[in-house]
Amino acid sequence: MPWAGDAEAVNAGRLNRAPSPLLARSVPWLVIAFGSVLQTMPLIASAPVMPPIGFLFLLAWRQLRPGLLPVWAGLPLGLVDDLYSGQPFGSAILLWSLAMIVFEVIEQRFPWRSYLVDWLVAGAVIVAYLVLAATIAQASGAAIILAPQLVVSVLVFPLAERFIALCDRARLWRFRMLG
Repeated sequence: MPWAGDAEAVNAGRLNRAPSPLLARSVPWLVIAFGSVLQTMPLIASAPVMPPIGFLFLLAWRQLRPGLLPVWAGLPLGLVDDLYSGQPFGSAILLWSLAMIVFEVIEQRFPWRSYLVDWLVAGAVIVAYLVLAATIAQASGAAIILAPQLVVSVLVFPLAERFIALCDRARLWRFRMLG
């Protein structure tokens, strides 16, 4: 039985294993697209209460792995969200792209932040996104109608980040290399 300091024995189970490049690159895009499709599940309510799951996933990926998604990722992912959300076409493309630019600027200006600051920034971006999306959709009385969705979205964001952290771990699973 090898002792704990024996590096050869510790790494014996990990030899000849590497993360799949296809999985590592495609998981963030697929998870965000799945979140956009997931928000279309039927829910009967008199006011919008479902958080924009795809947008929350986008923000969570951006905060957990800042360099993983390029700044232009808001355009194709916003396109997918526009196809499923029912918003006027182009609203998610514009707002998701603006959110990616805002996070890029914040990342360059403040590279070291605490979790509380990240949550406050994400909360502000989520509130701005929902208010601007309602304005683009020309929803009357948006402040009162959006109140439950705003609260739920900001409070659910840490759970979305936790789910994205699990997806990130799965994205980097090591598989046996053949050859």
